[in-house]
Amino acid sequence: MPESVYKIIELVGSSPESWEKAAQNAITKASKSLRDLRIAEVTQMDMHLKDGKIEFYRTKLKVSFKYEG
Repeated sequence: MPESVYKIIELVGSSPESWEKAAQNAITKASKSLRDLRIAEVTQMDMHLKDGKIEFYRTKLKVSFKYEG
């Protein structure tokens, strides 16, 4: 990996099913417009509640990809 540069961005995915599915949704969407995704790190997980019940899960990720700019 000599002379490589990577950019890190933050993404938030959501899902009514699970935190894992929320993370997968974020990666799937990002991979449609970003090339060469390398590492994803979960930095935070939370839930959106409505009437005392879980409405959806949210997962915040830091994602790196090779910078070609």
